Amino acid sequence: MKEMKKDHIIIFPFMAQGHTIPLLHLATFLSTHHHLQITIITTSGNAPFLRQYLPSSINLSIFPFPSSPLLPTGVESTDHLPSMDLHPIFVATTAHLRPHLHHLLHSLHLSNSLPLCLISDFFLPWTLDVCRLFSVPRIVFHGMSTFSMFICKSIYTHLKPSSFTSSDELIHVPGGPPSLLLSRHQVPDIFLNSGDPNDPTTIILAEHNTSDINSWGIIVNSFLFIEREYTKLFESFFPNGTHAWLIGPLSLLSSPTLADEGDCLRWLNDKKMNSVVYVAFGTQAHLTAEQLEEVANGLEAAECEYLWVVRDASWQPPERITTRERGKIVRWAPQREVLQHEAVGGFVSHCGWNSVLESMLSKPINERMIVDELGAGLRLRKVGADGVVKREEIKDGVRELMVGEKGKRAREKMEELGRMAMEAVEDGGSSHKSLSELIEELQRCKNREDDGLKLESLHENHQDSIKIS
Repeated sequence: MKEMKKDHIIIFPFMAQGHTIPLLHLATFLSTHHHLQITIITTSGNAPFLRQYLPSSINLSIFPFPSSPLLPTGVESTDHLPSMDLHPIFVATTAHLRPHLHHLLHSLHLSNSLPLCLISDFFLPWTLDVCRLFSVPRIVFHGMSTFSMFICKSIYTHLKPSSFTSSDELIHVPGGPPSLLLSRHQVPDIFLNSGDPNDPTTIILAEHNTSDINSWGIIVNSFLFIEREYTKLFESFFPNGTHAWLIGPLSLLSSPTLADEGDCLRWLNDKKMNSVVYVAFGTQAHLTAEQLEEVANGLEAAECEYLWVVRDASWQPPERITTRERGKIVRWAPQREVLQHEAVGGFVSHCGWNSVLESMLSKPINERMIVDELGAGLRLRKVGADGVVKREEIKDGVRELMVGEKGKRAREKMEELGRMAMEAVEDGGSSHKSLSELIEELQRCKNREDDGLKLESLHENHQDSIKIS
């Protein structure tokens, strides 16, 4: 008896670890729990990183990364860009992967094995046109919450950069509840620069907005309990009725980990419960040497034990800090496992959305959600005229977080949200049901399309028989 083909989904992450890792969790879950055939598109330089995380059941389709005279040779991930000023150029360069995607879908079309859908990162808007050529539904992956995306869509649609003239003035976000107010420093720079039509980020914004609106659906790395109000507000920007499927936190769907986790967890094993503050600023947040110095001195002055990830190999902490045993400074840490360790009682973060979700177990807007909407964090308020957060501010913030009353309340709230996150991805939870419903809807669409093709084929055969007779 001939074995039936598995339904196939193609996933195309953007070439940045923060964008890729959540989709690796999703891919693993779709393969092992929903028994789907999964293909992940990546480039030659990124393939070894992906293979560390994925089961053998998942296929990689490897494209050659396009060369550009404006990018350093061999750089195939934004994590390795020498400056984030090159980010718009990197994004634009990925569009040269279009012929390779066309070839892949064309070959699948010829073998009558087109996928249920292509899940594409929002930084790859050009994938929409290729998907349309083969009638493959494009689903956009956004690495943000619907809260953040609603605010971004509202600012882009309704406000001009000139709306934010004063750093202290609070502006109401159109379409949001009356309490949703933002100051200039909470608005991402990309929107403050969007008045210039020739600005590369303005062009990127326009392309992303158009491709979002015309895509089949959107998957969101979040869960309904914290997003219920803003999901509908976000969906209101899609005139075609595009649906947002909340299926996160994706980091809880599977447990791909590297074989060598270093000695971070062993170091934490010797610490008391809730005694360590974990400090990490993500893979792409660049801190100057001056800011690193202020963080180092602020952590020491707080007199709390800390585990601090510093990715900049050129920076060395002051000797007086390295000779003490209060803190541990590393180049990398298994973040999810660290944040779930009982010794960790606080997290100093750049507020990237992956970090937000993992700590429950773009960024000024995420801070707004964590602190003001959810009550699950504290913010460092004072920034110097030079843009550097000073050591006194860091010391006071860490002390309040670790031993203060506000920190205690925030920690309790975060623990509650962590339980809600776990419930969301468990059998019967909101994210678990949403992912199952998404797959079922895609399968219904595919079946309707196949039935239509069969009817068309029957009609053609009937016409041929009439001609023959």
